[in-house]
Amino acid sequence: MHRPTLSIVVPCYNEALTLPQLHARVSAAAKAEVGEDYELVLINDGSKDDSWPIMQRLSAEDPRLVAINLSRNHGHQLALTAGLDLCAGEQILVIDADLQDPPELLGEMRAKMAAEQADVVYAVRRKRDGETFFKKATAAAFYRLLDRVTDTPIPLDTGDFRLMSRRALDAFLSLPEQARFIRGMVAWVGFRQVPFPYDRAERFAGETNYPLSKMLRLAFDAMTGFSTKPLTLASHFGVALGGASVLLLIYIAYGFIRGNAVPGWTSLAFIVVLLGSVQMFVLGMIGEYLGRLYVESKRRPLYLVSDVAGPVQGTAKLGYRAGDGHHIAVAPTAPEAVEEQKAAE
Repeated sequence: MHRPTLSIVVPCYNEALTLPQLHARVSAAAKAEVGEDYELVLINDGSKDDSWPIMQRLSAEDPRLVAINLSRNHGHQLALTAGLDLCAGEQILVIDADLQDPPELLGEMRAKMAAEQADVVYAVRRKRDGETFFKKATAAAFYRLLDRVTDTPIPLDTGDFRLMSRRALDAFLSLPEQARFIRGMVAWVGFRQVPFPYDRAERFAGETNYPLSKMLRLAFDAMTGFSTKPLTLASHFGVALGGASVLLLIYIAYGFIRGNAVPGWTSLAFIVVLLGSVQMFVLGMIGEYLGRLYVESKRRPLYLVSDVAGPVQGTAKLGYRAGDGHHIAVAPTAPEAVEEQKAAE
């Protein structure tokens, strides 16, 4: 199988207004770098607008465009996983569909990769035009908190906009977990990774598809996926409450010696509420980790593809493509499973 020099992978959700401009700009940037030896992989993540019909039309007009329609909305990280799993390029550019990350930086990123002999060039945001102060502040706080609690160093102020080599991508595709924080997973695989500073532009059209609820979910996946430190909060709370109880005993003894009456119900109610809230928080954190274990134990495919338009050159390793039997179980552990997988292909 001929591998194109470059694959550009773009997850899309309700991006009908952006798709024509996205196609034009990404195609121009790719042709300027590698001529016709590239593929543009668009993943429709269960869009509710006309994104899929537009992708089909663009694919019919451009033989280098591959459009993948997921069976439902899987979420940004799983949609991106599907595109990375099914692309075939020697180098892979990951970019969002909103054009906040300029595709025209492709040439500079490839030059940086060659000069540094790197496997990953990750874009670091110097400016974030068109975003609210709240989003900028919370994003900055999140990255710095994540850096303190995780065991894997994850670059600050980076998104999924990056250029990867094929061997780095193959290493990434060996990670089968369901709750995916891709920028952290790419950092975890290692190899030589170098930063590329850039200024993020304002969204080209439409509204953000990443509201606060999805941002919080992604943040929690990042915390629980790359650190066990939240589980140690129970011991920290125990030490803190032990110290507080000693101080409370000293206060009670002092009041008894002085002959002052200690109001019982206020202090008792405070202690009960404090201990109860700490216990519920710790139990909830443990429950989150147990929930992740439960989801992983079911070993479901990470994504389901219902339709494709254009020549899909990659093979589904982490998902299922309806209609042609391209299904590979996630992380087979037994040699028999590997042989069955090869026979099915």
